[in-house]
Amino acid sequence: MSSLLKKIQELAEQQAHANIAARRHLHSHPELSFHEFETQVYVEKQLHELGIPTQRVANTGVIAMIEGKNPHKKVVALRADMDALPIQETNDVPYKSQNPGVMHACGHDVHTSSLLGTARILQSVKEEFEGTIKLLFQPAEEKAPGGASIMIQEGALQNPSPTGILGQHVATNIPVGKVGFREGMYMASADELYLTVKGKGGHGAMPDQCIDPILIASHIIIAMQQIISRNKNPRLPSVLSFGKFIAEGATNVIPNEVKIEGTFRAMDEEWRADGLAKMKKLAEGIAESMGGSCDFFVLKGYPFLKNNPELTLRMKEAAIVYMGEDNVIDLDIWMAAEDFAFYTHHVDACFYRLGTRNDDKGIVNGVHTPNFNIDEKALHVGPGLMAWLAIQELSLA
Repeated sequence: MSSLLKKIQELAEQQAHANIAARRHLHSHPELSFHEFETQVYVEKQLHELGIPTQRVANTGVIAMIEGKNPHKKVVALRADMDALPIQETNDVPYKSQNPGVMHACGHDVHTSSLLGTARILQSVKEEFEGTIKLLFQPAEEKAPGGASIMIQEGALQNPSPTGILGQHVATNIPVGKVGFREGMYMASADELYLTVKGKGGHGAMPDQCIDPILIASHIIIAMQQIISRNKNPRLPSVLSFGKFIAEGATNVIPNEVKIEGTFRAMDEEWRADGLAKMKKLAEGIAESMGGSCDFFVLKGYPFLKNNPELTLRMKEAAIVYMGEDNVIDLDIWMAAEDFAFYTHHVDACFYRLGTRNDDKGIVNGVHTPNFNIDEKALHVGPGLMAWLAIQELSLA
């Protein structure tokens, strides 16, 4: 294995320029969720040039397989997401987005180009491992219901079925050249809450003749926090936040209704369902007790993301072999959401972080911002590491 390790590391370094070129192309041509048509064609072209056949899935997704010796022995899947965000880029770089109002601000251009780099490496060494590596280039991570859920529905985890799946994501808080792992629960579920609180509007000087939806909505927002603090197991992280409160009244006008929007995050599917049910009952009950009503709508998002402990520990140990112990760190729980979580509820999974930060170069801005960028040295690391992890997992009987 030591000779194969060295070979993968050398190939990763030799092909880094191609990975960076691919990333810059994708960054220049971002496409929104479920509209990754040009990206799909580009990915297919790159894989076909390597002699890797492809099939389309989930409308704009791509599946490809690299077969080593004895291809039916074991299957491992690798996933990259491809969609961009509705953000106007402010970076002044040669590869700046050419699509107004659309930007790769979450690193999916990095994920896609990195997996293409991994494919180049694996195709070069496929006579040196046994089993099959399944590549999933997935659309629409950024938009519900999530491209991962559609990929699964359309059979991405079947024919053949992988025993495990790996995914990586850029990390703007981790220095370039380092990666991070966490076993067990890692990222939260995310559901969107839409409440319409209805009352009876009127003159602000005559509240006795009104049913004030602003007052009702205020009670609902405050009371719902007690569900988090008093009904939830304190050992389970959870967040309830409201970011939108619209009351189209005036200084002397009580409106007929108020609209509230928020997000509910959880790390346990049973608590997620229970918490949502309690919120709905509480909101409707408070509104009714105050003479109004509340329409409570939940847009179900992604489940919580759980990294299989055994698989993740193996991948962390393999990463230490590839990168050195000082360059592999432990991650904390993160209450953001990611649709890779869908895969983790169907197959053993490991979702890890690829460092992209460089303070000396001023590359410090977070994802989902108009000036997000990465230190492209990350593309010297990501492709080879993922190839090594996949082969290591295949080597286990």
